[in-house]
Amino acid sequence: MLTHLSVQNFTLVDSLELEFKSGMTVITGETGAGKSIMLDALGLALGDRADSDKVKRGCDKADICATFDLQAIPQARQWLQERDLEQGKECLLRRVVTSDGRSRGYINGHPAPLAQMREMGEMLIDLHSQHAHQSLLKKDTHRSLLDDFGGQQELVEQCRELYRAWHGAERKFIQHRDNAEEITARLQLLRYQVQELDALGLEAGAIEQLEAEQQELANAESSLQLSQQLAQMCEDDEAGLLNSLSRALSILDKYGDKPERLSSAQELFINAQIQLQEAHSELSHYIDNFELDPLRLRQVEERLSSCYDIARKHRVKPEALIELHHDLSAELAGLDGSEDALDELEQQAQRSHKKYLDCAEKLSARRQRAATKLQQAVNEQLQALSMKNARFEIHLQRQEEQASAHGIDEIEFLISTNPGQPPKALAKVASGGELSRVSLAIQVVTAQSSTTPTLVFDEVDVGIGGATADVVGRLLRTLGQQGQIICVTHLPQVASKGQQHLRVHKESDHSSAQSVLSELQGEDKIMEIARMMGGTELTRQTIAHAKEMLAMAE
Repeated sequence: MLTHLSVQNFTLVDSLELEFKSGMTVITGETGAGKSIMLDALGLALGDRADSDKVKRGCDKADICATFDLQAIPQARQWLQERDLEQGKECLLRRVVTSDGRSRGYINGHPAPLAQMREMGEMLIDLHSQHAHQSLLKKDTHRSLLDDFGGQQELVEQCRELYRAWHGAERKFIQHRDNAEEITARLQLLRYQVQELDALGLEAGAIEQLEAEQQELANAESSLQLSQQLAQMCEDDEAGLLNSLSRALSILDKYGDKPERLSSAQELFINAQIQLQEAHSELSHYIDNFELDPLRLRQVEERLSSCYDIARKHRVKPEALIELHHDLSAELAGLDGSEDALDELEQQAQRSHKKYLDCAEKLSARRQRAATKLQQAVNEQLQALSMKNARFEIHLQRQEEQASAHGIDEIEFLISTNPGQPPKALAKVASGGELSRVSLAIQVVTAQSSTTPTLVFDEVDVGIGGATADVVGRLLRTLGQQGQIICVTHLPQVASKGQQHLRVHKESDHSSAQSVLSELQGEDKIMEIARMMGGTELTRQTIAHAKEMLAMAE
C-alpha cells in the first residue's frame, strides 16, 4: 500500500510530506483549493505524461516520491527481483519534471523508463477517476476481474502453459512441413550417393593398393625384359657373372699361404657368389611364373577411374572417400524417417491443441458461472448507489479462431443506464460519475479477490447526495477493510467514513498562492465535516450533526 508521498515544487505546492495509513483516507477541501493536486502528483510517480506547467512557477523542477509497502504484493516483489530492482520490502517511485518539460523516472533509485513505471504502478494502485484511460475501460481488466472473482488463477495459468505448448508444437510442425520438399530432394540425392559409394565398396588402404597394382601391371612387360637381360648376365657361359666369380675363386684357391687381405677378399667373393646365385634364382622364378594379364590391368584402371571420378564430384581426395561414405550414410539414416517424423509432429500438434481446447472449454464454463454471480452482485450494488435503472451485464463471446493464452473468450463489461436501452460498452454509455459508481460497485464485490492493494477514487460521489451518499461512504469504508482506499470527495456523508482525513486549503498573499494539505484530528475533523454540510457559516446544529455523523461512522 501507499505509505508516504513527498511532493516538491509541484503546481501550487511548495513542499508536502504525507504519511498514509491503511483503511479509508478521505481528501476534502473547498472548490479550487487543489484537492486533485495530490492525485496528479501520484499519477506522475506512476508514469503519467508530464507537462512543464506542472512545475511550480519560478522553480527549475518538480520532484515527486511515492513509497509503497510491498509485503502484501508478491507479484510486485517478483517483478522487481526479475529486473534487479528489489530493495527490501518497500518500493520507491520517483519522478523529476523540469521546467522545460523533460522528465526522468526512478524505481528504487535506478533510472527507469516510463513504461516500466506504469507497469509497476498498475500492480500498486488502481485509479478510479472520471478519465477515460482508467483500467475499467480495458477488456483485459474485465477478464482479470472476472477470473480473480471466480478464483480461476490456477486454471488460467494451466491454460496459458497449454497454449504455449500447442503453439510450440504447431510451429515445429510447420517448419518441418515447409522444409519437406527440400528434405525430400536431399533424401533422393543422399540415397543415390550412398548407393554409388556402396557399389564402390572401398576398404581402408584400397586406393593405395590399387595404385600400386596398376603401376606394376602397366610396367609388367618392361619388367620381364629387364629380368631376362639380368638373368642372361648372370648365367652366360663365357662372360657371365657367376662364371667370372667361379674363376676368381679358383685362382684364389690355388694360392697357398695367402696374406690376410687376400683371405678377406676371397671371403667377400664367396659371399658375392652366394648373393648372386640367390638373385639369379629370384629372377628365374619371376621369369618362369610371369603371366602378362591385360584384363586385370583394365579392371584395376577402371576401378581407379571410378574412384577418381566420384572423388572429383564430391570435391575430396580419393583417400577421403571412405570417410565421406560414412558421413553420408549417417545423414541418410537421420533423414530417412523424416516423413514418419512429420506425421508424428502433426499428431503431436493436434494432441496439444486438443489439450488446450479442453482446458479453455473448462475455463470458459467456469467464467460463465462466475459472470452470472458477479453480474447479479454488481447490479445489487448499483441499486444501492441510486442507479435503479442501470443494468450491468458481462458479455462472453467464444472465439476459438482467435484463441489466445487467456482462453477462447472475449470478455467485456456492458452497462445500460436508461430503461429500454440495450447494454453497451462502459466507455460509450456511462458518464464520468456513473462510471465511477459502476467501478465502485465492481470493486466492492471483487475486493476480496483483488490483487491491487490501493484503490483511489476521485469524486465518485458526483451527482449523488442524501441517503445514496451515505451508502457510497459505507461501501468505501467496507472496501477499505480489504486494503487501502484514498477518496477525494465533497460530500460530508462520505468524508465522515474515513479513518484518515486530509484537508486541502489555499493560502495566498499579494504575490503568490499555494495549496496546503494537512491531516485533521479531533475537533478539526468535526469542523471540516460541519463546513461541508453548512458552508462557511457554522452553527451549533451543523456542528452537532457533524459530531453525530462521525459517531455513527465509528
